[in-house]
Amino acid sequence: MAQPGHRLAPDERQQHVGEEQRSGDDEDDAERPAGHLASVGSAPVTSDGGILRPDLLDGRVALITGGGTNLGLQAAIELHAAGASVVIAGRRAELLEEAAARVGERCIAVPGDIREAAAAAAIVRAAVAAHGRLDLLLNNAGGQYFGPAEEITGKGWRAVWRLNVEGTRNMTSAVCEHGFGEAGGLIVNVTVSPHRGYPGLAHTGAARAAVEAFTREQAAALAPRGIAVVALALGRFDTESLRKYPPQVVRGAAASVPLQRLGAMEEYGWLVGLLTGGIGRHLSGAVVTLDGALDDWDGPWPPRGVLSEEGVVPAEERR
Repeated sequence: MAQPGHRLAPDERQQHVGEEQRSGDDEDDAERPAGHLASVGSAPVTSDGGILRPDLLDGRVALITGGGTNLGLQAAIELHAAGASVVIAGRRAELLEEAAARVGERCIAVPGDIREAAAAAAIVRAAVAAHGRLDLLLNNAGGQYFGPAEEITGKGWRAVWRLNVEGTRNMTSAVCEHGFGEAGGLIVNVTVSPHRGYPGLAHTGAARAAVEAFTREQAAALAPRGIAVVALALGRFDTESLRKYPPQVVRGAAASVPLQRLGAMEEYGWLVGLLTGGIGRHLSGAVVTLDGALDDWDGPWPPRGVLSEEGVVPAEERR
């Protein structure tokens, strides 16, 4: 059993398998074609275990949806290590309680289904009742499955849309009404990179684009109340759930990234911590991309076949 605040090493991650890329809050009623896949990755951790100052977030309270596994859990660990009190939300109470124990003493679990507006409001009210305030809402929960657009049923499309778009909207409305005080707060909406076409994931591509549009609209609309809204577009990350796929899938995903490795969950948690620490306020309305340049290019540069016999990229001679 991992100790509170313990950062999972790669071999440990293989022992804690969730269901999906971001949160483990996958859609129970989504219709999945056989052989569906998800993005995977791998990356190192700093030798001292973190980059955030231990008192950076003292007195802050963070609410994380999909906080029971994978990236949501790691964000909870990093924010807690930086001094924040943390509330993790999701649909599976037992898993959440185990995750909260791993995070540490200032973390509590609040089960609920963010797809329902009333449940989202109840989650926010419980967080405020426990800690007296809220400073960050991390809309981390999400889910998708792999399949050609023409094979995605209406039910499957709606399932992905409800979790990713309606869940984000429900939590945003709830935290604005019941969570943030006069000082305002920060909302971070997690989306995906790359932003070009995403064959095999048409439903999630459409849903995440909607979330980014919603982020921009809400950033402007909520600014007078001191509420900042930022989108965080993630590339391919090394989550426990995705380690269950064959090694060649992991290697292929890493090879698709110009940086030639995929993100560590810690890197996600650190960025959320930095945003929460203050810099996120003036980034309101922005889409911050964390993807090893995946949004800019496929695979390494230079690509195969471009190098000359001397091993350099040919250049035109200028006179």
